[in-house]
Amino acid sequence: MNKSVIGIGNALTDMLVNLSNDNVLTEYQLAKGSMSLVDNQLQTAISKSVAGLPYSLSLGGSAANAIRAMARLGTKTAFIGKVGEDTTGDFYEQALRNLGIAPYILRSENKSGKCVALVSKDGERTFVTHLGAALDLAAEDIDPAIFDNYDYLYIEGYLVQDHDLIRKTIERAKEHGLKVVIDLASFNVVEENRDFLRDIVERYVDILFANEDEAHAFSGESEPINALQYISKMCELTIVKIGTRGALIQRGEEFVHVGIMAAAKRVDTTGAGDFYAAGFMAGLCEGLSLRQCGTMGAIAAGKVIEIVGTTLSEEAWSEIENLCQSVRTEQYLF
Repeated sequence: MNKSVIGIGNALTDMLVNLSNDNVLTEYQLAKGSMSLVDNQLQTAISKSVAGLPYSLSLGGSAANAIRAMARLGTKTAFIGKVGEDTTGDFYEQALRNLGIAPYILRSENKSGKCVALVSKDGERTFVTHLGAALDLAAEDIDPAIFDNYDYLYIEGYLVQDHDLIRKTIERAKEHGLKVVIDLASFNVVEENRDFLRDIVERYVDILFANEDEAHAFSGESEPINALQYISKMCELTIVKIGTRGALIQRGEEFVHVGIMAAAKRVDTTGAGDFYAAGFMAGLCEGLSLRQCGTMGAIAAGKVIEIVGTTLSEEAWSEIENLCQSVRTEQYLF
């Protein structure tokens, strides 16, 4: 029987803006490729400065992106998050239901959170996030009984800024027999919470996803292979994504280097890491090999960077599903 995943993360609505240049990043001193938590006033000011540029709205949040993609790949999923008592919150919860994801959505008096993703012409994205109601999610809100029906707890790295929430949620999940998966999510978040992250990874985390910048920030090792080895001593399975060179994967003594699926056009990297984790976890839940899991991750990531945002067409999903079926029969592997 396939295993299942419950995710926890910031329940956010994404506003993706296609930049004509990177002037706004310079003006507001935003590190390209970073995620910055800001107040509503600053986010509004940045939004006004890019008014008139092409944009789109979509269901967002790092863990929610991954969980949505896992669900489309056939994995049983659920999502824990907090939204406002507003139409945006209603939309968020209903959208999860429509995708077949069990929604454990809590409500707050504050407005639902929003993430402005500034997409540079080279496809790199810089996030300016006002968490709003998402910030109100607390360990006490979560009924431990919800973990009974799942095998993996998937955590987005952005949540680690709330140390109490993460530690208590992980401890409860472990008590219910779940394996813990974390995606480090952003190098600057890792830098700001390195000691805490190292502690929980060593104590509780079974599976860790990171790109090379995040792996460097976590381990202090500049070479991805050295960072992989550092992290692998702390958890069961480690995946370090190295951009166009693919991903390095290690589980115990088993090491695999999996390449990428060439995208038709690199439009927007928003959600690429989330979709990689989704494909990988979907394969893992099916009991596939590490190479098969890595290939499924590469397929999902390769398709999402061809569009702005993370809402793929039915045609794109059909292509992903067909390719993943070839992976399952080992006819298509990187």
